[in-house]
Amino acid sequence: MKAAVYHGIGDIRIEEIKTPICGPGEVMVKVNYCAICGTDVRIYFHGHKKVIPPAVIGHEITGAIEETGSGIDYPEPLKKGDKVALVTSIGCGKCKMCGKGLYNLCPDTKAIGYFYPGGYAEYVIVPADAVKQKAVIKLPEGMSLKEGALIEALSCAINGQSYLNIEKGDTVVIYGGGPIGFMHAVLAQASGASMLIMADPAYERLEKFGKQFKGLILLNPKKTSIKDEVLRLTDGYGADVVITACPAKQAQVEGLEILGSRGRISFFGGLPKDDSFINIDSNIIHYKEISVFGAFASNRKDFVRAAELISQKKIEAGKFISRVLPLEQINEGIEMVKAGDVLKCVVEISSP
Repeated sequence: MKAAVYHGIGDIRIEEIKTPICGPGEVMVKVNYCAICGTDVRIYFHGHKKVIPPAVIGHEITGAIEETGSGIDYPEPLKKGDKVALVTSIGCGKCKMCGKGLYNLCPDTKAIGYFYPGGYAEYVIVPADAVKQKAVIKLPEGMSLKEGALIEALSCAINGQSYLNIEKGDTVVIYGGGPIGFMHAVLAQASGASMLIMADPAYERLEKFGKQFKGLILLNPKKTSIKDEVLRLTDGYGADVVITACPAKQAQVEGLEILGSRGRISFFGGLPKDDSFINIDSNIIHYKEISVFGAFASNRKDFVRAAELISQKKIEAGKFISRVLPLEQINEGIEMVKAGDVLKCVVEISSP
């Protein structure tokens, strides 16, 4: 089969590799689309401890079931031709977090597109452990496979907002103008937020893509004090919710400072592992009764909800998909994502 094989930093090659065999308890999926994630970009330029070259990465996958192995026990029949998306995180199935169904928080998570071969290939195997964890999500009727390539990214935003209890009248500030930032904005609006403020030093990109979405206040931190502007816009109260959808220390520190009483903040974007400590005034948390949350990846329920929102057109997929490229141009797509020239770039592996 044809695949984009990661051989190391800055080295992905289109090659013919052996087509995988579907074993007992496994599901083989013919991949139609796999969207490029920011994590894929980081793997390409910096590597990843769970990606051992040569490897096939890519985890924002949609396709059709090609084959099912023996011994599958699933809540609904899985048959050849079913259009599906795949949950990325696969837990060990034995630990406390797995017992709660929180496979993304398993200390031994082995994800598709990292530990297991991913979606930048004509076929992908869903491991037996993943099948047991119900990782195969059937797409709703009428939903295209291309639209389905957004499910994984949207599911992560849904997981992050599950802690925040955004409600009618809330002011929400989002640091980061990438695809996840805009997904957070649309979700917050759907939850009733009355004021949506987005900030990103890459302001030209923020402004370019922000025009596609209604009701957003866009700020350039290079020219405007985010803290001063949020306080001005909220009559001195501050934000109800802050989401740091970027790997920036300043966003986390400042995000805490701009919250009003009983505010909630999500450290959605992780910091570089060798520079992950920040200095904060903990009295802000104490006296204002601030809630601080983390968010990492997502789970099956978040995928199902994401699929529902996209199929019901509550999330307009077309506003997020900037480019569709063939597998042969995956390197070009990665460069586009890194440069901020696109929101989501979707790689077409094979025609539906």
